[in-house]
Amino acid sequence: MATQLADALLTPAEVASLFRVNPKTVTRWARAGKISAIRTLGGHRRFRASEIKRALDQMEREASY
Repeated sequence: MATQLADALLTPAEVASLFRVNPKTVTRWARAGKISAIRTLGGHRRFRASEIKRALDQMEREASY
């Protein structure tokens, strides 16, 4: 069950709300390779929840130094 939640796919808007940034910023990060995105058949970006959580944890650690 936890694996299913960790592998859930998030939209750019959902990722943006977690990082408290604009969804366009999330798209820019994906283009720059800072976070990896999966493309749907319709060409939309989706992000693995487990990877986003890792990136969020890393950014919080870096901010605390």
